[in-house]
Amino acid sequence: MGIFSRFTDIVNANLNALLDKAEDPQKMVRLIIQEMEDTLVEVRSVSAKTLSEKKDLVRQLTRLENEVNEWERRAELALSKDREDLARQALLEKSKLQDTLDSLQAEIDRVDDHIERLSGEIGQLQEKLADAKARQKSILMRERTVSSRLNVKKTLDSGKVDDALHKFERYEAKIDDLESQVEAYDMGKKTLADEFRSLESENKVDAELEALKARVKKDTAKKEDKA
Repeated sequence: MGIFSRFTDIVNANLNALLDKAEDPQKMVRLIIQEMEDTLVEVRSVSAKTLSEKKDLVRQLTRLENEVNEWERRAELALSKDREDLARQALLEKSKLQDTLDSLQAEIDRVDDHIERLSGEIGQLQEKLADAKARQKSILMRERTVSSRLNVKKTLDSGKVDDALHKFERYEAKIDDLESQVEAYDMGKKTLADEFRSLESENKVDAELEALKARVKKDTAKKEDKA
């Protein structure tokens, strides 16, 4: 079973348990990320162990290759000494070792394939983990935003804002009433500026009156002269 199959089984089991308990989304996201991180640590440990086993297999392969070469050298030596019987036995030993060598090489090839697939899955898991962490930030941000908007909506719909505005209006009306009372006290009272404006007005009227008297007197004198 691949690491993603195992990981999916674990996450699904936990998600179902969380959904049954109606847990909050933040906790679910944190759990998924924690499961991914734990799986990544475990897979890296398996990968390191597999690499170590491969090194041991390679050492065995090298030893067998040396032995195969050695038996071939011995077969050549026996033939050079006209010992065909010994050369045949040396080649039989070489053949046995070659079979073991081929089997070991096939095992190493399988390990290489496993390591390659494991490496690819680790890369995918790392990408998924980075994506999950980015989404976690986005989800938390969206949740905070929605919660704030919901609080604003609740405040507006609760009537508290309208009550506060009505209180402001009543307070403004009360201030208007007080200002009207102050203005009422000032009605009929002349200030120093009012007194001077009154004097200036009287002077202007007196001047106009004198001018009018002079004009009438002049007109009367003209009429008398004509008569």
